[in-house]
Amino acid sequence: MSLAALSPLDGRYAGQLADVAAQFSEAALMRRRVQVEVAWLLTMAAGDWMPAVRPLTACEITLLHGLVDEFGDVDAARVKAIEQTTRHDVKAVEYFIKERLRDTSLADVAEFVHFACTSEDINNLAYALMLRAGIGEVWLPQAERLVATVADLAVAQAEVPMLARTHGQPASPTTVGKELAVFVGRWRRQLRHIAGLEYLGKFNGAVGNFNAHAIAYPRAPWPAIARRFVASLGLTYNPLTTQIEAHDWIAEACHALARFNTILVDFDRDCWLYISLGYFRQRVAAGQVGSSTMPHKVNPIQFENAEANAELGNAVLLHLAGRLPLSRLQRDLTDSSALRNLGVGLGHSVLALRSTARGLADLSVDRAALARDLDDAWEVLGEAVQTVMRKAGHAHPYEQLQALTQGAAVTAATLHAFIAGLDLPAADRARLLALTPARYTGLAAQLVATLAAEEAGNHG
Repeated sequence: MSLAALSPLDGRYAGQLADVAAQFSEAALMRRRVQVEVAWLLTMAAGDWMPAVRPLTACEITLLHGLVDEFGDVDAARVKAIEQTTRHDVKAVEYFIKERLRDTSLADVAEFVHFACTSEDINNLAYALMLRAGIGEVWLPQAERLVATVADLAVAQAEVPMLARTHGQPASPTTVGKELAVFVGRWRRQLRHIAGLEYLGKFNGAVGNFNAHAIAYPRAPWPAIARRFVASLGLTYNPLTTQIEAHDWIAEACHALARFNTILVDFDRDCWLYISLGYFRQRVAAGQVGSSTMPHKVNPIQFENAEANAELGNAVLLHLAGRLPLSRLQRDLTDSSALRNLGVGLGHSVLALRSTARGLADLSVDRAALARDLDDAWEVLGEAVQTVMRKAGHAHPYEQLQALTQGAAVTAATLHAFIAGLDLPAADRARLLALTPARYTGLAAQLVATLAAEEAGNHG
């Protein structure tokens, strides 16, 4: 961690984000550019449509793969040094590769590095590879672990009754597990979208028409070659572009991540409120300080940190989603600076996931507090009583319970006396008299069971 870092992602939180930095740093971008340039040279050498590029030996192929696999800090520094002269970051990568090939058996094909390419042919594929790895290898596993943790908690707490609070006021009881299950269902839907994202790429020259390609090799099937090349990188080919790939798919990815983050903020705020109500207790680490002046404090800082980072992530992601698909005519450079912040959006999002996970690890459910709250809220059974009265044909049942319960201190005795005076079938009266707030949770526990059924269906 550098205490002189401008961004907290590279300073205070650097230790938590090494895996994100490995995918989105300047050096990572350079390495992906080298990967694309090398892959294109290998593709040309393997095809019969460019006789000027001879077939390569096994040793030469290994050497080229080594430029990618062994790309490290020294190599990144060299690319940066070349850029000081070129004032062009992609050209610096091209010159770096040619420099590395100069004194090898590949010197005769070195000039075909970056053949017929515009910078965006390299850049768009490099960023697609970065984002695919950043989401698939870093963000998605973390998100799936968090959702699985909450799903396990939902099942474990499926039958633990809890007073619901609509508009912050006591409402019909629910269970802890069912309220957690709601978030799991919402997140899983977003995860399906994110797991199914397409990562697009283009490889068609300066304005998307294969101009240079066709003039050099007019008989080569360039659209088919480009499609196969992009697919060989594990990406989806976009055949119709200007100089740049339009970035619509990146906007889709950013929007999907932002939707997940929004649900995460909702979850973090509810956890914060449940802690405030005493429903959840926090484990205290030895020596942990909650307040610099109030010794008793144990603050829900993990959920607060998660909320802030999810919102910061969304600020970046939603800006990129709106900014990146816009480009004047065949190309302007606004996307270049914007794309460099993909890692910032992902970094804050990953921090939010990890903070929430740490917060959950320190939580326990205070069943006694839940029970006390329920026992002080007999008025919430007014819904049950007036509904059964409706069934029995009573006149103005809602209004009768409103007069009895609204703004009043209702006790079990108060409610039981009211029920005893009603003309109801014996079974209905007995069921109402046996009811307590803790038992009035409807089908909440059964609804939690749908989580397991849904998960089994997804893997069936």
